[in-house]
Amino acid sequence: MNENRKKLKSLLLEVFMLNEDEFHFDLKKTDIATWDSLGVVSMAVGIQETFGYHFAPEQAVGIASVSDIIEILTEKGIRFDE
Repeated sequence: MNENRKKLKSLLLEVFMLNEDEFHFDLKKTDIATWDSLGVVSMAVGIQETFGYHFAPEQAVGIASVSDIIEILTEKGIRFDE
């Protein structure tokens, strides 16, 4: 697993209070009970601190999956490929 994937996984485990075995990169918002408005804010702050990318509020609210996060960050030049 590449370093950015490890960082994102660690961040999301913490923010959404998930166990290691509950996490996979195909998770959707509907799969995570703690993916609520507070979770979105915590996630956005964590991503800014970890990757240096600031989500606009409307962009953060529109994220529906871990794949969406990776896609947005990849478009900003952050690599997640193996």
